[in-house]
Amino acid sequence: MRKPSIGLLFWAFAALSLTNSLPAADSPSVLTPLPTIMLKGKAGKLDHLAIDSKRQRLFLANTVNGTVDVVDLKAGKMMKQITGQPGAQGVAFAADLDRLFVGLGGGGLCNVFAGEDYQALKTIKFADDADNVRYDAASHQVFVAHAEKCLGVVDAHTYSVSADIKLPGAGEGFQIAKGTTRLFLVVPLPSQIVMIDTDKKAIVGSHPVNMAGGGHAIALDEANKRLFVGCRKEPMIVVMDSDTGKEITGIPIPKDNDDVFYDAKRKRLYATCGEGFVVVIRQVDANKYEVQEKVATAKAAKTCLFDAETSRIYVAVPRQPGQEGPEIRVFQVRD
Repeated sequence: MRKPSIGLLFWAFAALSLTNSLPAADSPSVLTPLPTIMLKGKAGKLDHLAIDSKRQRLFLANTVNGTVDVVDLKAGKMMKQITGQPGAQGVAFAADLDRLFVGLGGGGLCNVFAGEDYQALKTIKFADDADNVRYDAASHQVFVAHAEKCLGVVDAHTYSVSADIKLPGAGEGFQIAKGTTRLFLVVPLPSQIVMIDTDKKAIVGSHPVNMAGGGHAIALDEANKRLFVGCRKEPMIVVMDSDTGKEITGIPIPKDNDDVFYDAKRKRLYATCGEGFVVVIRQVDANKYEVQEKVATAKAAKTCLFDAETSRIYVAVPRQPGQEGPEIRVFQVRD
Protein backbone atom coordinates (compact mmCIF):
# COMPACT_ATOMS: atom_id res chain seq x y z
CA MET A 1 0.00 0.00 0.00
CA ARG A 2 1.38 3.41 -1.00
CA LYS A 3 2.26 5.66 1.96
CA PRO A 4 0.99 9.29 1.99
CA SER A 5 3.67 11.92 1.37
CA ILE A 6 4.96 14.14 4.18
CA GLY A 7 3.51 17.15 2.37
CA LEU A 8 0.03 15.62 2.25
CA LEU A 9 0.23 14.71 5.92
CA PHE A 10 1.28 18.27 6.80
CA TRP A 11 -1.62 19.87 4.97
CA ALA A 12 -4.11 17.35 6.29
CA PHE A 13 -2.96 18.18 9.81
CA ALA A 14 -2.99 21.92 9.04
CA ALA A 15 -6.55 21.75 7.70
CA LEU A 16 -7.68 19.78 10.75
CA SER A 17 -6.00 22.25 13.10
CA LEU A 18 -7.57 25.21 11.33
CA THR A 19 -11.04 23.65 11.42
CA ASN A 20 -10.80 22.59 15.04
CA SER A 21 -9.65 26.04 16.17
CA LEU A 22 -12.61 27.90 14.65
CA PRO A 23 -15.40 29.06 16.99
CA ALA A 24 -18.55 27.03 17.38
CA ALA A 25 -21.52 28.04 15.23
CA ASP A 26 -23.25 29.73 18.18
CA SER A 27 -20.12 31.58 19.36
CA PRO A 28 -20.19 35.36 18.77
CA SER A 29 -17.79 36.57 16.11
CA VAL A 30 -14.95 38.84 17.18
CA LEU A 31 -15.48 40.75 13.92
CA THR A 32 -18.84 42.50 13.62
CA PRO A 33 -19.69 43.60 10.06
CA LEU A 34 -20.54 47.28 9.61
CA PRO A 35 -22.08 48.88 6.49
CA THR A 36 -20.05 48.29 3.33
CA ILE A 37 -18.60 51.32 1.54
CA MET A 38 -19.05 51.21 -2.23
CA LEU A 39 -16.34 52.48 -4.58
CA LYS A 40 -16.08 53.05 -8.33
CA GLY A 41 -13.94 51.28 -10.91
CA LYS A 42 -13.45 48.22 -13.02
CA ALA A 43 -12.66 44.69 -11.88
CA GLY A 44 -9.06 43.98 -11.00
CA LYS A 45 -6.34 44.48 -8.42
CA LEU A 46 -6.65 46.68 -5.36
CA ASP A 47 -3.64 47.25 -3.15
CA HIS A 48 -2.67 48.87 0.14
CA LEU A 49 -4.52 51.31 2.41
CA ALA A 50 -3.67 54.18 4.75
CA ILE A 51 -5.68 56.42 7.07
CA ASP A 52 -5.91 60.09 8.03
CA SER A 53 -7.22 59.62 11.57
CA LYS A 54 -7.83 63.32 12.25
CA ARG A 55 -10.13 63.78 9.26
CA GLN A 56 -11.37 60.16 9.34
CA ARG A 57 -10.45 59.54 5.73
CA LEU A 58 -9.28 56.25 4.30
CA PHE A 59 -6.99 55.96 1.27
CA LEU A 60 -6.97 52.97 -1.07
CA ALA A 61 -4.55 52.26 -3.92
CA ASN A 62 -7.04 51.32 -6.66
CA THR A 63 -4.38 49.73 -8.85
CA VAL A 64 -6.46 48.61 -11.81
CA ASN A 65 -8.31 51.93 -11.92
CA GLY A 66 -5.15 54.08 -11.76
CA THR A 67 -6.57 56.09 -8.87
CA VAL A 68 -6.19 56.64 -5.15
CA ASP A 69 -9.68 56.41 -3.69
CA VAL A 70 -10.42 58.72 -0.76
CA VAL A 71 -13.19 57.53 1.56
CA ASP A 72 -15.03 59.70 4.09
CA LEU A 73 -15.41 57.29 7.00
CA LYS A 74 -17.85 59.55 8.87
CA ALA A 75 -20.24 59.62 5.91
CA GLY A 76 -19.45 56.04 4.90
CA LYS A 77 -18.87 56.87 1.25
CA MET A 78 -16.18 57.64 -1.30
CA MET A 79 -15.55 61.37 -1.53
CA LYS A 80 -12.87 61.57 -4.23
CA GLN A 81 -10.68 59.66 -6.66
CA ILE A 82 -7.19 61.05 -7.23
CA THR A 83 -6.74 60.24 -10.90
CA GLY A 84 -3.59 59.80 -12.97
CA GLN A 85 -2.01 57.24 -10.60
CA PRO A 86 -1.20 54.30 -12.94
CA GLY A 87 -0.54 51.09 -11.07
CA ALA A 88 -1.01 52.68 -7.62
CA GLN A 89 0.26 50.20 -5.01
CA GLY A 90 1.58 51.72 -1.79
CA VAL A 91 0.12 54.60 0.24
CA ALA A 92 1.40 56.30 3.39
CA PHE A 93 -0.05 59.28 5.24
CA ALA A 94 2.28 61.54 7.25
CA ALA A 95 -0.11 63.03 9.82
CA ASP A 96 2.40 65.45 11.33
CA LEU A 97 3.27 66.88 7.90
CA ASP A 98 -0.22 66.49 6.43
CA ARG A 99 1.14 64.77 3.34
CA LEU A 100 0.05 61.71 1.35
CA PHE A 101 2.71 59.61 -0.39
CA VAL A 102 1.70 57.22 -3.20
CA GLY A 103 3.94 54.59 -4.83
CA LEU A 104 3.14 53.76 -8.46
CA GLY A 105 3.95 50.53 -10.24
CA GLY A 106 3.65 52.45 -13.49
CA GLY A 107 6.99 54.18 -14.00
CA GLY A 108 8.32 53.73 -10.46
CA LEU A 109 7.08 57.10 -9.23
CA CYS A 110 6.25 58.26 -5.72
CA ASN A 111 3.76 61.12 -5.81
CA VAL A 112 3.23 63.55 -2.93
CA PHE A 113 -0.12 65.24 -2.24
CA ALA A 114 -1.36 67.83 0.25
CA GLY A 115 -3.46 66.24 2.97
CA GLU A 116 -6.22 68.82 2.95
CA ASP A 117 -7.19 69.03 -0.71
CA TYR A 118 -4.94 66.39 -2.40
CA GLN A 119 -3.22 68.88 -4.65
CA ALA A 120 -0.08 67.40 -6.27
CA LEU A 121 3.12 68.72 -4.66
CA LYS A 122 5.96 66.58 -5.98
CA THR A 123 6.86 63.54 -8.08
CA ILE A 124 9.86 61.48 -6.97
CA LYS A 125 11.34 59.15 -9.57
CA PHE A 126 12.70 55.67 -8.84
CA ALA A 127 13.93 52.96 -11.20
CA ASP A 128 10.60 51.18 -11.65
CA ASP A 129 7.65 49.53 -9.89
CA ALA A 130 7.34 51.54 -6.67
CA ASP A 131 5.41 49.32 -4.26
CA ASN A 132 5.13 49.46 -0.47
CA VAL A 133 5.49 52.90 1.14
CA ARG A 134 6.04 53.66 4.84
CA TYR A 135 6.50 56.92 6.74
CA ASP A 136 8.62 57.18 9.87
CA ALA A 137 7.50 60.19 11.91
CA ALA A 138 10.51 60.00 14.24
CA SER A 139 13.02 60.60 11.44
CA HIS A 140 10.69 62.30 8.94
CA GLN A 141 11.69 59.78 6.30
CA VAL A 142 9.61 57.97 3.69
CA PHE A 143 10.68 54.49 2.60
CA VAL A 144 9.73 53.17 -0.84
CA ALA A 145 10.39 49.59 -1.97
CA HIS A 146 10.96 49.55 -5.71
CA ALA A 147 12.34 47.49 -8.58
CA GLU A 148 15.99 46.62 -8.99
CA LYS A 149 15.87 45.23 -5.44
CA CYS A 150 16.09 48.59 -3.67
CA LEU A 151 14.58 50.52 -0.79
CA GLY A 152 14.51 54.24 -1.48
CA VAL A 153 14.78 56.70 1.41
CA VAL A 154 13.13 60.11 0.96
CA ASP A 155 13.43 63.22 3.12
CA ALA A 156 9.77 63.97 3.86
CA HIS A 157 10.45 67.72 4.12
CA THR A 158 12.50 68.30 0.99
CA TYR A 159 11.35 65.24 -1.05
CA SER A 160 14.97 64.52 -1.95
CA VAL A 161 16.19 60.90 -2.16
CA SER A 162 18.80 60.59 0.57
CA ALA A 163 19.66 56.92 -0.06
CA ASP A 164 18.78 53.91 -2.19
CA ILE A 165 19.57 50.77 -0.22
CA LYS A 166 20.42 47.70 -2.29
CA LEU A 167 18.51 44.61 -1.14
CA PRO A 168 19.33 40.89 -1.58
CA GLY A 169 16.00 40.41 -3.38
CA ALA A 170 12.77 42.22 -4.21
CA GLY A 171 11.46 44.04 -1.15
CA GLU A 172 7.89 43.39 -0.06
CA GLY A 173 6.29 44.34 3.27
CA PHE A 174 8.25 46.21 5.92
CA GLN A 175 7.67 47.82 9.30
CA ILE A 176 9.66 50.14 11.57
CA ALA A 177 9.85 49.25 15.26
CA LYS A 178 8.49 52.17 17.30
CA GLY A 179 11.05 54.21 19.19
CA THR A 180 13.96 52.57 17.36
CA THR A 181 15.97 52.94 14.17
CA ARG A 182 15.29 49.33 13.18
CA LEU A 183 13.31 48.51 10.03
CA PHE A 184 12.32 44.91 9.27
CA LEU A 185 11.75 44.08 5.59
CA VAL A 186 10.52 40.86 3.96
CA VAL A 187 12.34 39.44 0.94
CA PRO A 188 10.37 36.55 -0.65
CA LEU A 189 13.32 35.09 -2.56
CA PRO A 190 15.73 34.20 -1.09
CA SER A 191 13.30 33.88 1.82
CA GLN A 192 14.51 36.16 4.61
CA ILE A 193 14.00 39.16 6.86
CA VAL A 194 16.41 42.04 6.32
CA MET A 195 17.17 44.50 9.12
CA ILE A 196 17.95 48.09 8.19
CA ASP A 197 19.21 50.91 10.41
CA THR A 198 17.13 53.94 9.42
CA ASP A 199 19.78 56.39 10.67
CA LYS A 200 22.70 54.72 8.92
CA LYS A 201 20.49 53.88 5.92
CA ALA A 202 22.21 50.53 5.65
CA ILE A 203 21.53 46.82 6.12
CA VAL A 204 22.74 45.67 9.52
CA GLY A 205 21.68 42.01 9.44
CA SER A 206 19.29 39.38 8.14
CA HIS A 207 17.38 36.29 9.31
CA PRO A 208 16.48 33.40 6.98
CA VAL A 209 12.83 32.32 6.88
CA ASN A 210 12.98 28.53 6.51
CA MET A 211 9.51 27.35 7.51
CA ALA A 212 7.88 28.95 4.47
CA GLY A 213 8.71 31.11 1.45
CA GLY A 214 7.12 33.89 -0.53
CA GLY A 215 6.87 36.28 2.42
CA HIS A 216 4.85 39.42 1.61
CA ALA A 217 3.47 40.85 4.85
CA ILE A 218 5.00 41.59 8.24
CA ALA A 219 3.79 42.75 11.65
CA LEU A 220 5.61 43.38 14.92
CA ASP A 221 4.98 42.63 18.58
CA GLU A 222 7.66 44.85 20.07
CA ALA A 223 6.87 43.99 23.71
CA ASN A 224 7.59 40.29 23.13
CA LYS A 225 10.21 40.78 20.39
CA ARG A 226 8.21 38.84 17.82
CA LEU A 227 7.99 39.15 14.05
CA PHE A 228 4.97 37.82 12.18
CA VAL A 229 5.70 37.05 8.53
CA GLY A 230 2.82 36.36 6.15
CA CYS A 231 4.06 33.75 3.67
CA ARG A 232 2.50 32.30 0.51
CA LYS A 233 4.67 29.18 0.02
CA GLU A 234 3.46 27.42 2.11
CA PRO A 235 0.62 29.72 3.24
CA MET A 236 1.25 30.47 6.91
CA ILE A 237 2.22 33.12 9.44
CA VAL A 238 5.76 32.41 10.58
CA VAL A 239 6.52 33.68 14.09
CA MET A 240 10.14 34.68 14.69
CA ASP A 241 12.24 36.15 17.49
CA SER A 242 13.12 39.64 16.24
CA ASP A 243 16.49 39.65 18.03
CA THR A 244 17.83 36.20 17.15
CA GLY A 245 15.81 35.28 14.07
CA LYS A 246 14.78 31.98 15.67
CA GLU A 247 11.60 30.57 14.13
CA ILE A 248 9.13 29.95 16.94
CA THR A 249 6.15 28.44 15.14
CA GLY A 250 4.03 28.56 11.99
CA ILE A 251 0.26 29.06 11.80
CA PRO A 252 -1.41 27.75 8.60
CA ILE A 253 -3.67 30.31 6.89
CA PRO A 254 -5.57 30.47 3.58
CA LYS A 255 -3.71 31.31 0.38
CA ASP A 256 -2.48 34.66 -0.96
CA ASN A 257 -1.89 36.73 2.17
CA ASP A 258 -0.83 40.34 1.58
CA ASP A 259 -1.48 42.13 4.90
CA VAL A 260 -1.14 41.18 8.55
CA PHE A 261 -1.63 43.39 11.62
CA TYR A 262 -0.90 42.82 15.30
CA ASP A 263 -3.45 44.06 17.84
CA ALA A 264 -1.39 44.63 20.99
CA LYS A 265 -4.45 45.46 23.13
CA ARG A 266 -6.24 42.17 22.42
CA LYS A 267 -3.19 40.02 21.68
CA ARG A 268 -4.42 39.05 18.23
CA LEU A 269 -3.29 38.94 14.62
CA TYR A 270 -5.52 39.86 11.68
CA ALA A 271 -4.50 38.52 8.27
CA THR A 272 -6.27 39.10 4.94
CA CYS A 273 -5.96 36.34 2.37
CA GLY A 274 -6.84 36.51 -1.32
CA GLU A 275 -8.48 33.10 -1.09
CA GLY A 276 -11.34 35.05 0.47
CA PHE A 277 -10.89 35.26 4.25
CA VAL A 278 -9.86 37.41 7.17
CA VAL A 279 -8.14 35.18 9.70
CA VAL A 280 -8.09 36.08 13.40
CA ILE A 281 -5.24 34.46 15.34
CA ARG A 282 -5.10 34.56 19.13
CA GLN A 283 -1.75 34.99 20.86
CA VAL A 284 -1.91 32.63 23.82
CA ASP A 285 1.60 33.69 24.82
CA ALA A 286 4.73 34.81 22.98
CA ASN A 287 5.35 31.29 21.68
CA LYS A 288 1.85 29.87 21.24
CA TYR A 289 -0.87 30.90 18.76
CA GLU A 290 -4.20 29.52 17.61
CA VAL A 291 -6.69 30.42 14.91
CA GLN A 292 -9.66 31.99 16.63
CA GLU A 293 -11.85 32.74 13.65
CA LYS A 294 -11.94 32.70 9.84
CA VAL A 295 -14.35 35.25 8.33
CA ALA A 296 -15.33 34.94 4.66
CA THR A 297 -14.82 38.01 2.47
CA ALA A 298 -14.36 37.64 -1.32
CA LYS A 299 -11.86 36.36 -3.85
CA ALA A 300 -8.71 38.51 -4.22
CA ALA A 301 -9.54 40.55 -1.10
CA LYS A 302 -5.99 40.31 0.21
CA THR A 303 -5.24 43.76 1.62
CA CYS A 304 -6.59 45.50 4.69
CA LEU A 305 -5.90 48.10 7.33
CA PHE A 306 -6.41 47.70 11.08
CA ASP A 307 -7.04 51.03 12.82
CA ALA A 308 -6.11 50.57 16.47
CA GLU A 309 -7.74 53.90 17.46
CA THR A 310 -11.23 52.83 16.40
CA SER A 311 -10.68 49.04 16.56
CA ARG A 312 -11.87 48.64 13.00
CA ILE A 313 -10.60 46.57 10.09
CA TYR A 314 -11.04 47.84 6.54
CA VAL A 315 -10.82 45.16 3.83
CA ALA A 316 -10.30 46.13 0.17
CA VAL A 317 -12.61 43.97 -1.98
CA PRO A 318 -12.14 44.04 -5.77
CA ARG A 319 -15.19 44.33 -7.97
CA GLN A 320 -17.00 40.98 -7.96
CA PRO A 321 -19.28 39.56 -10.70
CA GLY A 322 -22.60 41.39 -10.69
CA GLN A 323 -21.30 44.35 -8.68
CA GLU A 324 -21.07 47.94 -9.90
CA GLY A 325 -17.64 48.51 -8.42
CA PRO A 326 -15.14 47.51 -5.74
CA GLU A 327 -15.89 48.07 -2.07
CA ILE A 328 -14.50 48.46 1.41
CA ARG A 329 -15.86 45.97 3.93
CA VAL A 330 -15.70 47.24 7.47
CA PHE A 331 -15.49 45.14 10.63
CA GLN A 332 -15.71 46.30 14.24
CA VAL A 333 -13.33 44.31 16.43
CA ARG A 334 -14.84 42.95 19.66
CA ASP A 335 -12.91 42.27 22.86
